[in-house]
Order: sequence, then structure tokens, then C-alpha cells
Amino acid sequence: MVIMAAPATEHVRNIVLVGQDGAGKTSLAEAMLFVSGKTPRMGTTHDGKSYMDYDPEEIKRKFTIGTSIAPIPYRDYKINVLDTSGHPDFIGDTLTTMQSAEMAMFVVDAVAGPQVMTTKLWREAEKMRLSRAVYINHIDRENANWDTSMALLHARFGSRLAPVTIPMGVAENFEGVIDVIRMKAHYYDKNVGSEVVVDIPEPYREVAEAAREKLCDLVAEADDELMMKYLEGEPITQEELEGLLDKAIAQEIFIPVFVGSTIIMQGVQNLMEDIATYFPHPRSHGRYQMAGGETIAIDETKRPAAFVFKSVTDPFVGRLSFLKVLAGVLEPGMELINARTGKKERLGRLYVMMGKEPMDVKSAKAGDIIVVPKLAEAKAGDTLSQTGEIAVEPLELPEPLYPVAVEAVNKKDEDKLGTFLARSAEADPTIRISRNEDTHQTILTAMGDTQVDMLMNRLKEQSGVEARLVPVRVPYRETIRKSAEAQGRHKKQTGGAGQFGDCWLRLEPLPGGGYEFVDEIKGGAIPGGLIPAVDKGVQEAMREGFLAGYPMVDIKCAVFDGSYHPVDSNEMAFKTAARIGFRAACEKANPVILEPMASMDVTVGEEYAGTIMGDISTRRGRIVGTDSNDAGETIIRIRVPYAEVITYTKDLRSLTRGSGSYTIEVEGYEEAPHDVTKKLIEAYQASRAEGK
Repeated sequence: MVIMAAPATEHVRNIVLVGQDGAGKTSLAEAMLFVSGKTPRMGTTHDGKSYMDYDPEEIKRKFTIGTSIAPIPYRDYKINVLDTSGHPDFIGDTLTTMQSAEMAMFVVDAVAGPQVMTTKLWREAEKMRLSRAVYINHIDRENANWDTSMALLHARFGSRLAPVTIPMGVAENFEGVIDVIRMKAHYYDKNVGSEVVVDIPEPYREVAEAAREKLCDLVAEADDELMMKYLEGEPITQEELEGLLDKAIAQEIFIPVFVGSTIIMQGVQNLMEDIATYFPHPRSHGRYQMAGGETIAIDETKRPAAFVFKSVTDPFVGRLSFLKVLAGVLEPGMELINARTGKKERLGRLYVMMGKEPMDVKSAKAGDIIVVPKLAEAKAGDTLSQTGEIAVEPLELPEPLYPVAVEAVNKKDEDKLGTFLARSAEADPTIRISRNEDTHQTILTAMGDTQVDMLMNRLKEQSGVEARLVPVRVPYRETIRKSAEAQGRHKKQTGGAGQFGDCWLRLEPLPGGGYEFVDEIKGGAIPGGLIPAVDKGVQEAMREGFLAGYPMVDIKCAVFDGSYHPVDSNEMAFKTAARIGFRAACEKANPVILEPMASMDVTVGEEYAGTIMGDISTRRGRIVGTDSNDAGETIIRIRVPYAEVITYTKDLRSLTRGSGSYTIEVEGYEEAPHDVTKKLIEAYQASRAEGK
């Protein structure tokens, strides 16, 4: 299906819906689609018949996982609604989508108020200098409270928020909204299929006038001359108010608050009218920051350029790249250069997405959002242009801190597993795939267990591969605490030439020194050509460990005596002798297990600081110090055994209701306590007994 190309840049609106899961972001998108006539029915997530949440995982879980787009025609405008996830595991996708929009619409539940993810994303929008608005949803629900909702918003986000619509009644008494800008009442009439506009009922006139006055107070700040007149008591005219609203919103002088109920579509059409009329268009939003410090303005008269903000792999279509057009006009068949790779990318076809349905377009102008299939190497964060010299500054995304080890159930599927994981990491910047050569594990590091679970389900559905998650093996080490000497003697006679090797070894602790080998042989007790074999044998024994199979470190080994046989001595014999001597010396050298230590900065609200400190003490951690940040949060600096905090992402969310965050770095080793050492040795011995 071919539809008309996008309208001029000034008639495009890119609105990203953000906020806590359950606030109704998807239902707002669905309501806008239905009210615009784009869909024949109101889609809902609860019955699995949503146009926006179409992925099998989204249908099963009943919440948004990845961004979906709805291009909504309204009058002669095109409103690109980008519906994002409010789950913390998928915040990376939400943030990159926010980078492509001009306006962030925060959807807030009228009962629950602004929650943790709302606050986190609000701060991110402030960093991006993204214009913001709020839609208070579910005002018709039991226990909904308009005044409390506004008070919480003001307390959390400041006094620049003011309603442009207010409810007529709340909870079961909710019947419509009042448009404060135009001073009219709106009721959605399901029989007519649109809003009915009437004069404001007398019981609501006083509160509407108070809201109007607050609106004028804020909007007047967008014009110095008008502000002076207003302060002198001259009222703002309707024409002046409407003429300044777009400027006030774009410059963040004023943050509009809307109210309604998406399920019964009250307040939705009025919202769409204001989006088209007052919300910033791509050119008014400002300039995109380039990697080199320069900026680029959205301009359809310039040479074509586009920014890839999202990449997904569709099992049927293949790779799909979501592009924000920065400059010029894109057309099918056009070739652009990827700034990261320096290679050309051909735009075979151009789509706009209606949920999961792609629709061909003939062109896309600056400011619009489109989808391009089968780009060769483009991934999220790339910039495409005619010269390849334009590169948008990459967005700083949260670091994934939740590692799990993944292995294929069937060995023959290991290549398929590797391909799937690599493709997933390429599509999602918050996924890391690595191979730990010490523990021989493939490590998937994600934002949390929900993201991991979703990936494992998709792996089975899309690749037919069954994989299992196993505990991440902690990279313990072993060392010695005192010096010791021992002989390693290997003698074997099996008929014909035998094997003979004999060496005396001295082991000494070498804190922080890794490994050092010293040749102290005098008088040719061991021929010089066989000394390297002793070194190799010791290193092999160190890799195998002594107590629990972990590599040994920080040891100085000297070979100081020995003997040889002119016929039976060879490299293999002396490697074996060295291994025997090393283990014999270790037994006398007070061997210990070292555990990796983690340095953490945990950032939490002051009310959670005591809880976190108590929790860390139960994990054998110690508090190094505390500090505070500009947001009034407490930063707790911690030193703790890494094994105790591998999955701390999940625990911190539980302890702080999702509001806490942390950074972690593995730094150095310390001797493991007796009980930890005992468990590791017992587990190693049991594993050996099972033949593993």
C-alpha cells in the first residue's frame, strides 16, 4: 500500500509517550488512532488485540517492550506517536526513542500519581532539552483525585506545570473536560464518535477561570513586552494567549497538563487538537548535537541526512532500521554513507509503520520518522548522510549490570545461539555479549531478568534453539601465603625408552606480581634446554589450581636443583615433574582462595540509605563513605565481594521500589573467609567425583 509523502516539516509532530507501566501510554495511542479514524476499533492490551503492542511477548506480558509507532493524520498534520516501554529493563529503547522526538508526553495514572520511571525519564528529558507535557489518565477510576495529582506533579517537577484541560468531576462522577485555553467544555459522545463542545457548566466556571489565570501567568513570560503589560494589570487577550503557547512550550517556560480517560476517550480529541496547534514541530525544537561539537538543524532544503535511533530484526522482513530524517528529502533507491563504517547504505524502500504493518511511502522530509528495511550494517546510533561527515553525538545509555551465563542445551545449536545473541546485542545497545575465557562461559549482560527472559523466549521462537541459564562462575583465584620447597620426580619405564625428570622447586608469595620463574640451576644439574619445560609445567599446574580448580596468581617459582637421565629425560618428563613438584610445594605453602572485590557507588533516596547499608553488611561488604548529589540523593560508596552482588540489580529494585541505581567495578582480590573457601573446595571435589 502506498500512501502520500509526509507533509512539510512544520506539519509534523513527533510525540513520544513515556511513563510508568500501567499508566496507559498504549491505550492513549490506541485512543488517538481510533478518534482519528485510523483504526475501526479501540485496541486494548488486556485482550491481546492492541494495534501497538503486537509482539507475542507483549501480548503475553500485557505491557510494552519495544517502541512502536503510529502515524496519525489529524487535519493536515501528521502526528507520529511513539509508544515506549515503562519497564526499567527496556529503558535503553525508550531513551533512544526520546532522542528522535520533539515532545515527551508523560502519561501519569490519576490514582498512583507520578512513579519511579516517570521521575527517571523526566530527568532524562531535561538533559535532552526535550519539551514536555503531561496527560493525567484514568481520572474516572475509583480513588482518582485531580487536586492530589496536580500537587504531586508540582512537588516532583516544579511550578511550571499548569493544566490546559481540567476534569468535570472525578472517579464515577467524571463526565468530560474543560479546555482552559478556549474556555469550552468537551464531552466525548460515543454515538457521534467525536467530542461535543459546549459552554462551561456554571459549577465549573470558577475553577476554570482560576486555571486560566495560572495559564496566563506562565505563558506571559514568553514575551517581555506582554509580561510588562500583564504585570500592570492588563489582561492577556485570546489571540495573545494562543499566539504565545507554542513558544512557551518549545522553550520549556510552560509545561501543559492534560486530563482525561483513554478507555472512554474523554479528553483525547482535545489533546490531538492542541498537539497539532501548539506543540513544537521538528524545526522549532532546535539543533541536533554532533559528535564533533557542531550542531545540525532540521531542514528539508539541505542535503539528505538521517539518524538511526532503533534497529530490530523482524523474523519475516529481516532487519528494520528506524530513522529520524534530519535534513533533505529521502527517497527509495538513494545511497547514503554511514559515518561510523564509512560505507554506503542503499535505501531500497521507505516505510511508515502502523504498529507492525509497514506501509510504503514515496519520500520522507526532514523531521519525519520512517523505517527502512535491510540496511547492510546500520545500527542504533548511526548517522547516514551524503558525505558521511555528519555524526549525531551518541546518547549516553545506562550500563547493563545484570549478568547471566547462557549455554545451548544441544551442542549443535551453539553457533545458532551465538548468532542470535550477537544480533540481539547489535539491535539493543543495553545488551552485552562476552566470552569469559577464565570460566569458559558465554555471558549475557542485560538490564534485568525480564529482559533476559524475553530474549530466551524469542531465541526459542525465532531460532528454534533451546538454551539454559546457568550461574555465572565467579573468577576466584588461588595463591600461597608462605614460602615452601618440594621435589618433583617423575620416572616411568614401559619398555624401550622411559621417562625421567627430577626437579626441586621453591615457591614464594609475590603479592601483585603475577608470576615469575627463576632458573637457579648450578653445574648443569638440569640441562639448560629442559629448564623451559619446568617453567611450562609450573604454569600448567597454576592454571589448574590447587584447592578448588581456580587459576593461581602472585607466585615466584625458582628451580634450584634436580637431576636428569641422558636417555630418558625429555621435555614431557620435566613438565610432569614440575607439576608434581609444584603441587607438593603448594601443600606446604599455606594455599588460600582469593575472591574478587567490587567497588560500588549506590545512589538512593535518603529514606533508603539505612536499608542499603544494612543489606550490604549482610553481604560481607563495608561502607567506604557517603556523599550526596544535586538531586538530594545519598551516594553510598561500598567495597564488597563481587560474588555477593552479581545480581544486585534485582535486589536493589526490590529494596528501593525501583528508584535506586548503582555503578560497579571489579577491583582487586582479597582472601576469602574460611566458610567461603570450604564451600568452594567441597563443590570442586564433588564436581571431580562426578567426572566433570
